[in-house]
Amino acid sequence: MSRTALVIGGGIAGPATAMALQQAGIEPTIYEAYPEGADGAGVFLTLGSNGIDALAAIGADGRATADGFATPEITLRGAKGKRLGISKISAANGAPSRTVRRADLYRALYEEAAGRGIPIHHGRRLVSAEQSGTDVRATFADGTTATGDLLIGCDGVHSTVRGAVDPLAPAAAYAGLISLGGYTRGVRVDEEPGSYTMIFGRRAFFGYAVAPDREVWWFVNLPRAAEPDRGELAPITGEQWLRTLVDAFKDDAGPAVRILEATPVEQVMKASPVHLLKRLPTWHRGRMIVLGDAAHAPSPSSGQGASLAVEDAVILGRCLRDTRSHTAAFDRFVELRRPRVEKIVKQAARINNSKAAGPVGRLFLDSFMPLILRAAANSAYTEEVYGHRLTDEPAAAR
Repeated sequence: MSRTALVIGGGIAGPATAMALQQAGIEPTIYEAYPEGADGAGVFLTLGSNGIDALAAIGADGRATADGFATPEITLRGAKGKRLGISKISAANGAPSRTVRRADLYRALYEEAAGRGIPIHHGRRLVSAEQSGTDVRATFADGTTATGDLLIGCDGVHSTVRGAVDPLAPAAAYAGLISLGGYTRGVRVDEEPGSYTMIFGRRAFFGYAVAPDREVWWFVNLPRAAEPDRGELAPITGEQWLRTLVDAFKDDAGPAVRILEATPVEQVMKASPVHLLKRLPTWHRGRMIVLGDAAHAPSPSSGQGASLAVEDAVILGRCLRDTRSHTAAFDRFVELRRPRVEKIVKQAARINNSKAAGPVGRLFLDSFMPLILRAAANSAYTEEVYGHRLTDEPAAAR
């Protein structure tokens, strides 16, 4: 008798998990809160070499990486324009990391999952989940319900499933940053296509990548001590954001102001507060489990949010494939995943704290960051993160 799974969330983790479950002989159904998919959210992201390898494990790398461009390293600069060093973000032997529009990646994974016959229901926002000894029942905001053998929470940093698994689970913590970005053409930058640059500015953090057609993709992490109220950022227009950001970077060296001034207001993407989930004590209970950002949401500084979510999907599928007991499979999954993801989350948090350094912090960055980056380039950490291969994972315990 085949097993069924309710996959909650249709962003990146959801379709990847559904495809991994299907490979494991489980019949998944995806339930997405957005009425027409989640492909309108966010700006762009980087899929690490490890994330591309994980997508290849479920045969989804071709479609997912067709768009975007290779970005194997990042040049880091200070507010005065000083080059602080280069950060490698690709494995030595593997596909180079790729920067892709988040909407393109969402769409590619959605189409891949749908093409494999996986049902996807939109407008289904989970409100509660109850389990018995034989199944789990999900109730959605529109009054509909669904029942399956398992319920997999792929519903992001503000996960509802996380609370269903553990009512005492910590909520995601506000990181003190507002994130937004956009796209522009016709602006002069010195970097070649395929380059990625990040600037530790005096008042905010600026990053930009140059696409093969010389379109500039940019993002900003803008410090704000008080967490915005729900919906507070929505009424702020692109024109208002551009004025605010130009003011934030007006005293910094580099092309940030030129890029912002050249950006059409309609190409400024929606702003959102950055939230982190450093450690979740309980990942599963009974027939329910969380993965991806619902279980471990790293700072965007990690460049690993999407890649870790796809790794989770593949490993969970293999654990369920290799054992008849979902409890044993869930235990094994956490055993395999927790050490890796929590190390990456911890390291990313350190970088996140440097994104809006004060005068003393900027002096430290300018003086010591080159030494830190040289040491990192010679360390095993980059290869440990980006060179991770799922074929090296131990088989799930039977």
